[in-house]
Amino acid sequence: MDKPTKQYKKVVLAYSGGLDTSTIVPWLKENYGCEVVCFVADIGQEREDLEGIEEKAKASGASKCVVKDLREEFVRDYVFEMMKTGALYENTYLLGTAIARPLIGKAMVETALAEGADAVAHGATGKGNDQVRFESAVAALAPQLDVLVPWRIWDLRSREQLLAYLEQRHIPCKATLKKIYSRDANCLHISTEGGELEHTWNPASENVWVWTVDPQQAPDKPEIFELTVKDGVVTEIDGQALSPFHILENLNERGARNGVGRIDITENRLVGMKSRGCYETPGGTIIYEALRAIEQLVLDKSTRIFRDELAIQFAQLVYDGRWFTRLREILQAAADELAHDVNGKVVVRLYKGHVDIIQKDSPNSLFNFDYVTFGEDEVYRQHDGEGFIRLYSLPSRIRAINALKRKQQ
Repeated sequence: MDKPTKQYKKVVLAYSGGLDTSTIVPWLKENYGCEVVCFVADIGQEREDLEGIEEKAKASGASKCVVKDLREEFVRDYVFEMMKTGALYENTYLLGTAIARPLIGKAMVETALAEGADAVAHGATGKGNDQVRFESAVAALAPQLDVLVPWRIWDLRSREQLLAYLEQRHIPCKATLKKIYSRDANCLHISTEGGELEHTWNPASENVWVWTVDPQQAPDKPEIFELTVKDGVVTEIDGQALSPFHILENLNERGARNGVGRIDITENRLVGMKSRGCYETPGGTIIYEALRAIEQLVLDKSTRIFRDELAIQFAQLVYDGRWFTRLREILQAAADELAHDVNGKVVVRLYKGHVDIIQKDSPNSLFNFDYVTFGEDEVYRQHDGEGFIRLYSLPSRIRAINALKRKQQ
């Protein structure tokens, strides 16, 4: 590409320490004449991914590396708020990657403003969803900042070229040409793409799964425990109160060792193509099932239908990178209102990949034994059913009567 005509004083780069962002640091400096500050969001990814990351960033040419511990904020304000809504993208995906992007985008913008930067940059490609998620966050929170996206404009097109670029500049990088899978990890999930998954007829090998035990190899004895739910949020495990992050961390350990939370899906990306991914979400799967079990007790039929519709809209909104919108605030307000009744306790049984809610109770339960018992009762008058059914079926009755009259004419 030709050297950009616009120059920048300082750029904040969303940095992971991988091959792509390690290459972007010197590339930005050479092509924009700028100082580069790397920003790293700690959202519960593997600790080894964060070890030595500041030194690695500076070795790539960054003047500074800002690492922010966002784990509690991520779980409290994003994961748990989404869980209230019942969001599942395309009825399957718990949105582990998508829900992390607005927080990373927000923290990147905050860092850029604090550092006096005039632009931000990211390493997402032009084929993925993340470019939309990051840039939509910047547009909503700091539209005065330019966004630089090297993958859309540079001449580098392969891992080989990126490695050669770094080698020419004597910049150390542990990446190799042997990378098979593309992974994204945080404390909610690990996603895996690439390798044999690029062909939908290939089954996912055990090399794909890095967090959860194969359900067939999980313990032969079920694991049973109790969760307390308050206002649509899990607050206690076996009576012990924990912070949001530690709730999720604890349930991740339980779910992973029991093979819980594996899915293999082909989804519709925002940019129009389909992609296949294998996702591991052990703790999130347990939380999701626990909340839905309490909802079964406390939401009446019409409200439950509304919550189901809200879940679909919220999942699409999160997937499409529209977190910082008025619509998200409105949908979240509705979910929060619904969650005021979602209180109680559930007993969870984990066994070889399955999550079963075997006991549940709520002070707001609408389940009343007096009304549903098959025994004798004094509160439900059986003969009332006749009038109800006659009115309920009235449109069908009128249609049938009219059809009979036309046939007789």
